[in-house]
Amino acid sequence: MACLPRCVRDCSKFIGVSLYPFCAISIICNILLFFPGWSVEAINNPNVRMTPEVLYLGGFMGSGVMVLIAAIYNHCLGKPGKYSSRSRMFLSIIISAVGVCGALYGLVVSALGLVNGPRCMYLFINGRVQWTIPFKLPLEFLNFERSYLFNRNGWDRCVEPTGVVEFNVIFFSTILASSCIQIVLCAVQMINGLFGCLFNPRLTKF
Repeated sequence: MACLPRCVRDCSKFIGVSLYPFCAISIICNILLFFPGWSVEAINNPNVRMTPEVLYLGGFMGSGVMVLIAAIYNHCLGKPGKYSSRSRMFLSIIISAVGVCGALYGLVVSALGLVNGPRCMYLFINGRVQWTIPFKLPLEFLNFERSYLFNRNGWDRCVEPTGVVEFNVIFFSTILASSCIQIVLCAVQMINGLFGCLFNPRLTKF
């Protein structure tokens, strides 16, 4: 039991530090998604050209800012002397739960972004070209046998912005993976905080 306070502190610090890069990755990816195909045209006309899930800011607010709050608090909690209050450990559980919620939001939004696909100028099989979210349409309408994610031949039908399908798949997948790791880390910190509150004899009440 003598090493328990240090274990609680070190675990909090490790989790806090580990969350930083995943927060940065999520924020950067969400910002880059505002420039589909490395073009700035979508910024000028977001209602027509921007993929809706990008505007939900799942990577920026969810897996970014909300998890970053948990990262900073737990990192500071891991410093000597900061872990010695039960109220601080309990607050760590609450803030880590907020981090879980943020990461879940980022995960859901990025998953929707992957499932629905990007908004683009799409070349339909009848020769018609239109700005739309084509991969949300029925597969029969697109002449696909399965999801566009497994049908790379259909990606070239998004003629503008150039390479937008690959662009969205890469960055939404990155946010999704980052969110999954954040959920695990924040959940572990919730358990660590609860363990510290209940079983750490050296923690003070306030």
